[in-house]
Amino acid sequence: MKKYMWLVLAFILTLGLAGNSQAQVNMSAETAGPTGVPGNVMGHMADILAEKKIANLQVAQGQTLTNSVRNVAQGKTDLASAPIILPFLLSRGVGPYGKIGKEKGAKLAENLRALYPYNAGGFFGFAFSNKGWKSWEDFRGKTIWNGPPRGAALSNARSTGILAAGLKDGKDYKGVQQNWGQLMTTLVDGSVDGFILPSTWPHPYPTTMAAAGKVTVFSMPKAKMNSPLAKKMLSVPGNIPIEVARKDMGYEKSVTLISEDNILRGLGTAFTDVVHKKMPFDMVKKIVAAHISSLDKLKKRTAFMKSVGLAEMDPFKSSFCGKSKLKYHAGAAAAWKEAGYKLPACAH
Repeated sequence: MKKYMWLVLAFILTLGLAGNSQAQVNMSAETAGPTGVPGNVMGHMADILAEKKIANLQVAQGQTLTNSVRNVAQGKTDLASAPIILPFLLSRGVGPYGKIGKEKGAKLAENLRALYPYNAGGFFGFAFSNKGWKSWEDFRGKTIWNGPPRGAALSNARSTGILAAGLKDGKDYKGVQQNWGQLMTTLVDGSVDGFILPSTWPHPYPTTMAAAGKVTVFSMPKAKMNSPLAKKMLSVPGNIPIEVARKDMGYEKSVTLISEDNILRGLGTAFTDVVHKKMPFDMVKKIVAAHISSLDKLKKRTAFMKSVGLAEMDPFKSSFCGKSKLKYHAGAAAAWKEAGYKLPACAH
């Protein structure tokens, strides 16, 4: 009898271990640096999914997201942080995906599905206040740091100068490009006159500058944000309008805002996290439900996470629909709807 009891116990133990194994699925993820918005979102997801025993998310940080998005589309990675522009470019086989070609790119892009929206802040002008600059016109003829040597950030920074005051890199100002790793030194060494930078509020960039002196940040003029050119720029997938009230920026004494109505406006960058369309419905629903239930915790993860468009379902503010054909995974859509959110019909 004892022999059979041990067999029964062994069987029960095996079932228990199997159940635990299923609850702790190993999944891979790729994101950018750990301190930015995408890295914080993915890091939070790793914590929450482990806490709720949904999955062990093994996160590779500091990745080139162009490659990360393609890896998900090819089934090599489970989740990736994705600027909305990348699935669009992949679908057309252009830009960083030019070598893939339109036909193959379109097939790969069709494999991508979104989980939830957020943004990585907006592009604004910066200069030390002791320069006495009062408007975007003061950027004219100056040396301006505007991004890394190539990529979406440089393109958006250049677009910001054009939209704000018709300022063209190389014609109206001398643009300086460096890798991101060099920026923190350039912010304080006086080697350039000003900056066109992406930033959330608060953010390490204005914080670093403020350590060396008072800073002036230049908002996109309200009329420019409502102009036909702005509407054209905002029709590009991934480009969204960013608005931050002065009271929500922080830096009450060290940063001066140049704006006609105390609202900081800029051209922003929409993000989502993507998975392959074949990821099981139930798994995706669990992942997104965990995200939704922990939004308050995510907003407290860093000081700027409260203002990055978490759970923003407006298609204009999240850059879904329009020219972007990226849709939410069916499991994600179910989780959002179950939580009481209304997704745009064109996005699921």
